[in-house]
Amino acid sequence: MSDTGGDSERETESESGGRNGDVNGNDNGNSSGSASGFNRANAVDRLESLVDTVENERMPVPVREVWAFGDVALGLDPVERLDIYLTKDILLRDESASAGDSDEEGDEQDPDARFQESHGIEGVGKSVRADWAAEYPEFLRANANGHAAPEQCLAAHLLGTEHGAGDEPIHLEVCNASFEDNVTQRLRGAKLREDYTQLLDPRGVCLWADGTRSDEAFRKLRESELALPTLSAALEMLGMEDEEATTAARELHAWREEQDGVTVRGDVV
Repeated sequence: MSDTGGDSERETESESGGRNGDVNGNDNGNSSGSASGFNRANAVDRLESLVDTVENERMPVPVREVWAFGDVALGLDPVERLDIYLTKDILLRDESASAGDSDEEGDEQDPDARFQESHGIEGVGKSVRADWAAEYPEFLRANANGHAAPEQCLAAHLLGTEHGAGDEPIHLEVCNASFEDNVTQRLRGAKLREDYTQLLDPRGVCLWADGTRSDEAFRKLRESELALPTLSAALEMLGMEDEEATTAARELHAWREEQDGVTVRGDVV
């Protein structure tokens, strides 16, 4: 749910458990992200820095969209946690020049075998680009099964110490589906499982898509011009009943308050 053009509302005390940010723009003194969050200007700077990295550096998988959602889209200051959504492509064919290299040495030229030997990680050239792994081996990450994990690799590259503090209060969502499509998918799944922590906050703004940056979106973020409803109201707009929407919003807020530092969630639709 992007800017609705309606009246801007703040999270209510009953819905959020008293976690309202100061909407008067008070600077909390942070020059960057910390345990108490970002001041608003620095939160938007951090988003711009992340988009710069996506634009200018090779990524482990193709990235199609970058969205900001949650507190920063609402205009809160400080921003307790910076919520970012990336739409990525599933790597069906690695176009890396090195991925197709082979000669009589066999496995030594195969990126999957090479990185299994050097890093103990499978799937380079299959789940993540081989040339990216060769250029940024320090950002290569695996899942519990030892297979290269695109969402963890993206987080390491975009949120690690190379481009940030590494422990900033940032939540990164990574999926092959667009933000708006995944909002619907996650809503359906959360209702079926009665696990509202799986919801994706629908109040978002697209910052970058298919190589094009939205300067207007960044301007609106800096000037707190986006008009978005409370979370429970947004969920009602998506078809939830009033009582369920209030409960879901409360549970999602409670889950967010329990998170610390960088958190990453990846899924495939």
